[in-house]
Amino acid sequence: MQIGIDSFVEMTPDVETGQTISAEDRVRDLLEEIELADQVGLDVFGIGEHHREEFVASAPAVILAAAAARTKKIRLASSVTVLSSDDPVRVFQDFATVDLISHGRAEIVVGRGSFVESYPLFGYDLNNYDELFAEKLDLLLQLRDETKVTWSGKHRAALTGQGVYPRPVQQPLPVWLGVGGTPNSFARAGILGLPLIVAIIGGEPHRFRPLVELYREAGKRAGHAPETLKVGTHGHGFVADTTEQAADDLFPYYAHTFSKIGRERGWPPTTRAQFDATRGKTGALMVGDASAVAEKMLYENEVLGGLERITVQLTAGTVPHAKVMHAIELLGTKVAPEVRRALARSA
Repeated sequence: MQIGIDSFVEMTPDVETGQTISAEDRVRDLLEEIELADQVGLDVFGIGEHHREEFVASAPAVILAAAAARTKKIRLASSVTVLSSDDPVRVFQDFATVDLISHGRAEIVVGRGSFVESYPLFGYDLNNYDELFAEKLDLLLQLRDETKVTWSGKHRAALTGQGVYPRPVQQPLPVWLGVGGTPNSFARAGILGLPLIVAIIGGEPHRFRPLVELYREAGKRAGHAPETLKVGTHGHGFVADTTEQAADDLFPYYAHTFSKIGRERGWPPTTRAQFDATRGKTGALMVGDASAVAEKMLYENEVLGGLERITVQLTAGTVPHAKVMHAIELLGTKVAPEVRRALARSA
């Protein structure tokens, strides 16, 4: 199993001082975090795309290119690229370039996005939310397979045999489909034979098992070999020397971020009791000491029928850099080895 980290490069106030880090300093810290993740042997680092004041990562490929020049082994992914409001040609070119800089370590995780700011920003109608995604995914996959492309659709100018360059090192360039809880999205990934990343932000991971089985069954019916139908998960978590410390370190930032989103969407504020319940034995949050987080990863792997990848978002808010660096060290040197040993014993 691959184990890694996702970040949206949050820029929220420090809960003790009330001060907000500058965008320049936040990016500096992020690149140090990616370098450390590479050094401690983690498998993948993902950068999510957002177009809001509290996030720096509106251009993940640019950040990943900078990280590519400073790392050696770790895979570098979007998490996710909001394909519905982007141009598939430019997305392919950006990530092909990251692939060249990284010597074949780039990946694209495409999705429709959990926020909607990018649609009016780039001139798209939110009413075409799913239609935009389906059409643009079709073009992206054709760009991946063919250098000179002939294609036409409703929402983008046609291509009439133009060449799309540069070409990546990896053939094909990996494209994953990032999904939330919509059955049609799981089925679409299976029909296309694309690997799947499931965002498990709350609730209990075992509730996603029927959707994962829907994906696998749709892929099987479409003629894809079972071993190609890979499943990964993305969720929130934190690691510290003790479980209590991990929870105390993360909660204020987690509560700030989700309470703000809640105010926008009509949800109640996030409470410590809700947080503690969600980090319980069967909950989605992977928060604790190294053994507790490893146990939660193994549980998630079991209840979802086997996973290719688990990525943890450590910064649901701008958790202090030193604490994040320590969490990354623990994730790479203690959590990942413990998970791998357990899986090897059960193989």
